[in-house]
Amino acid sequence: MARILLGVTGGIAAYKALELVRLATAAGHAVRVVQTEAAQRFVGAASFAALTGAPVLTSEWERDPARGAFPDQAPPGHDPLSHLELVANADVFVVAPAGANTIAKLAHGLADNLLSSAALAATCPLVLAPAMNVHMWEHPATRANLALLAERGALVVAPTEGRLGSIGEWGMGRLAEPAAILAAAESVAPAGDGGGPWDGLHVLVTAGGTREPIDAVRYVGNRSSGRMGFALAAAAADRGARVTVVAANVALPRDPRVAYLDVTTAAELQVACEEAFASCDVLLMAAAVADFRPTEPAANKLKKSGRAELLVRMEPTADVLSGLSAARRPGQVLVGFAAETGAGALDYGRQKLARKRLDAVVVNDVAAPGIGFEGGENEVTVLTAAGEHHVARSAKSEVASAILSVVERMRETTTAGPAQ
Repeated sequence: MARILLGVTGGIAAYKALELVRLATAAGHAVRVVQTEAAQRFVGAASFAALTGAPVLTSEWERDPARGAFPDQAPPGHDPLSHLELVANADVFVVAPAGANTIAKLAHGLADNLLSSAALAATCPLVLAPAMNVHMWEHPATRANLALLAERGALVVAPTEGRLGSIGEWGMGRLAEPAAILAAAESVAPAGDGGGPWDGLHVLVTAGGTREPIDAVRYVGNRSSGRMGFALAAAAADRGARVTVVAANVALPRDPRVAYLDVTTAAELQVACEEAFASCDVLLMAAAVADFRPTEPAANKLKKSGRAELLVRMEPTADVLSGLSAARRPGQVLVGFAAETGAGALDYGRQKLARKRLDAVVVNDVAAPGIGFEGGENEVTVLTAAGEHHVARSAKSEVASAILSVVERMRETTTAGPAQ
């Protein structure tokens, strides 16, 4: 288990840091919290102290009763400098929420409070979870500061789109879910005992189905629930992998071991995949990505009154998987998924395997009752250049494990070049 130093900055999203602490301590991690003065205007120190079982610090001038020790450590026999001792004992330093002002300080090496001083002295991995107003998030200064920090090795857990703190505002800048932030912290913390066979591997999974807007309230979508993708993510985490899921409109419980990037449209999924693909070792493209989208979605809700019919012109979306395949590096394994109906499914899967230069394609017949999109079971055939492997109807968790076993054998017997 890891020692997590959590820095909390000022912002309405500070309340979510309490849930992050709860998840971390429930997972067995030892947590200490450092707050900025502004953060204490939103969440009091007593709440964090109650959850961590350790004192909360705000100023480098106040005495630390624990003398820099984490809850699983015995305090030293002297009073050390708190900003040095805390980070010396930490396995990972997480700043969540990370406001625009603190991000700017960290990018430029300022150390004018305990949090920024500790960050400057830290040699452990740094995880940043930004949260702010959409305009602050989109400002070139903020993006440049985050790019600089990422270039120096910080792991940035991107915010999501949603309702913001100001009444009536919606957009990017909403703090990532606490489970995703914890998963990111766990992925960079030093590995403990009991690792799995996929230790050190980064697995990128897409799950769910994209939605392409027709107007302000309607969309073109599909019935994918994301269950198969989430099962694959859990199975990869079980094997010890660091897992990132690009989730398209998935309303399922989140695994605290997994980092999630929520998207809505095919274009958003493409951007998220392209950003995460370079660092991944295995890509499992399980999402149902729309092949077409409305050419000119209406900004407002289209009214039925006065219309004899509604014609929606569609245009093709980008082929995300083909684009990733073209950018692959040696050693990556790419697995596509083909949800088909009726005869000819395997033939189509083989064509997809060759056309997109993949290592495997997982084919399933979603027309069969009880399996496929919303069902808890599935039945698939995994196609590779060497042949095919049928997985009989079973729970999606078992199907996911069987698919990963095929991937594992491919990794053992090949350099993972593209299928020929």
